[in-house]
This record gives sequence, structure tokens and C-alpha cells, in this order.
Amino acid sequence: MDEQRKQASELQADIAKATAQLSIADLSQQLEQLQVASQQPEFWDDSPKAQDIMKQISKLEARVTPWQGLQASIGEVSELLTLNDPALQTELTAQLTAIAGAFSTLKEDLKFSGPYDGHDTILSIYAGAGGTDAQDWAQMLLRMYSRFFEKNGWKVATVDESAGDEAGIKSITLEVEGSFVYGKLKGEHGVHRLVRLSPFNSDNLRQTSFAKVEIMPKIDKPDDLEIDEKDLKIDVYRSGGKGGQSVNTTDSAVRITHLPTGLTVAIQNERSQLQNRETAMTILRSRLAQLQLEQHKEALSELKGPSQSAEWGNQIRSYVLHPYKQVKDLRTRYETSDPDNVLDGNLDELINAYLEYDLQ
Repeated sequence: MDEQRKQASELQADIAKATAQLSIADLSQQLEQLQVASQQPEFWDDSPKAQDIMKQISKLEARVTPWQGLQASIGEVSELLTLNDPALQTELTAQLTAIAGAFSTLKEDLKFSGPYDGHDTILSIYAGAGGTDAQDWAQMLLRMYSRFFEKNGWKVATVDESAGDEAGIKSITLEVEGSFVYGKLKGEHGVHRLVRLSPFNSDNLRQTSFAKVEIMPKIDKPDDLEIDEKDLKIDVYRSGGKGGQSVNTTDSAVRITHLPTGLTVAIQNERSQLQNRETAMTILRSRLAQLQLEQHKEALSELKGPSQSAEWGNQIRSYVLHPYKQVKDLRTRYETSDPDNVLDGNLDELINAYLEYDLQ
């Protein structure tokens, strides 16, 4: 049984290392605290808060429970191996094989060990250089991501949208909810470049267009990222464009500027000024969190404003439809000659390539 003891010892060490990397003990403690809170008699008095806590509990259980089960299983096998009972050898070998298989599957979680990888996401798309072609390209990217979200069963809500002048969109902001949404989408953050024959000029010339995709972890709880009120400039103004009867008649639109970084978020729609302010603050916290990750700063006071020069100059991925067909990620070097498949929302291989690249 020496071989089994060696295998069990190695598995136990690997599982312990993985659970430490994923902070399973801390997450388990958070889960216990939320479960205790959910059992209090007054828990459902504040229904929105209660629903939010139940959502957190569900996410934490999905993350923690499989690893706890794996830890318990390898612990039990290790104890049985100390008995040196030959009658148990076949059974324990089968159990070790099953544990090794489960661990191999769960190791995928290690790709999502970043501080915000388990968060939902705020995704924005902005048309860049290229005029109407770029606005159409932004619309194509929206369709690509929408199909990917649908295939994953993720929930999507539109926060803000600006239509293009002739076609497509100038910009759109979405909230995306699901399992490890930010962890899976974070590699999409950056400038996307399209090369094709333009459908918007009479000569049908080749056109290069750019669009920026912004991926941010959704930070909707003030405690998760505290912002000093004195660092904010808040303006209210009358909403413009389409909307309900209150739009254009009340100062419901909100613009919030984070003075140290110059980040600005403006939200206008049919809802109240208070709701628009809450949405704007959520997006601002999310942008600041993303900026912290990019600049590797611990304090908000250390952050610099986002680099504007990189927005349209340093693309992360090129999509070529003419004179040949190719999608190439310039970071991971992953490429495919089937851009139609990618633009139809089949992004798994591109995303997995980035996750592998990010682990290096």
C-alpha cells in the first residue's frame, strides 16, 4: 500500500495548496456568516438586501462546497491507509482515482483566483476610429458577446446605450451576471480591430475600424471599494433623447467625476435621479477597481488617470475579413481562420487561451 500512501500524500498536498490559493477557508467563513444572517427572524424584512445575500450564499456554496468535499474525501482515505488493511486496497485505489479526477476538474478554478474573478461584470463597448464603420463594428461586437452570454446562460441588462449616426452604436454599457463572469471576460478588455471591405462607401474599399471593450468587475457595495466623497464632483442635468414622460422634464441625469483620476460616469434614463446616481456610483467603483488591477496600486489615491493614448493604438485582437480570413489575439498568439464562428459568439477557445496565458 506504499504506492497508495504516496499518491494520497501528494494529492493531499496539491489540494491544500490549491485551497490556499483560492482562499477557501476565508470564503467558507464568509459563507457561514451569511448563512447565520439568513436564519435571523428579521432577515426578509429588507427583501432586496435578503435577495442579494441569498445570491452571495449561492455563489459561495458553488465555490466552496466541492473543495470542502474533496478535502474531506482525501482526509478519510489517508486515515484508512494508516490501517494497513489489505482488504481495503482495491476500494481505496478506486477512491484515490476518483479524487484525482475530481481534483483535475476543480483545478480549473485556479484560473479564477484573482480578487474579483467571481464578481459579475460591467461591460462597455465604444466605437473608435473609423466613423460609421466603427459604429457598425461596435454593434457587431455587441452581437458577438450577446450570443456568448446566451450560450452561457448569463443574465444581461442594458444600463446605457447611444445609437450610431447612420448604423450601429456609438457606445453601450451592460451588466452581466453569472458564474465567474469577470474571471472569464477580463481578457476581452482592450481595443479590438476589424479589417474588411466597407459596406458604407460606394467604392467598397478596405476599411480598418476600432472599438474599445471595457471589462470591469461589478462593485455595487460601497464597503468593497470606499471612495472619499470629497474626491467626487456630482452634476445633475436634464436627460436628453428618447424616454418616458419624466425624461427631458426633470434633472434626473447624473454625471459623477472622480477628481484624482478624472474618470467620469454619466447616466441618464427614465429612472429617478437617485437610481441614476446609484448606477453611476456602481460603474465608477467598478472602473476604479479595474484601474487598480491595471496599475497594481493598493490605494485609490495612488491611481493615475487611464491612458488615453492606448485606447485606439494598442489593439489586443485583430479580426480580418478581407483580403483573407483570420482572428488573431496579439497577446496569446492564438489565431483561427474562422472569424465568422468567433463573431457568432464562440469565444471559448480565445478565452481559454487568455486564461492559460494569464497563469504564466
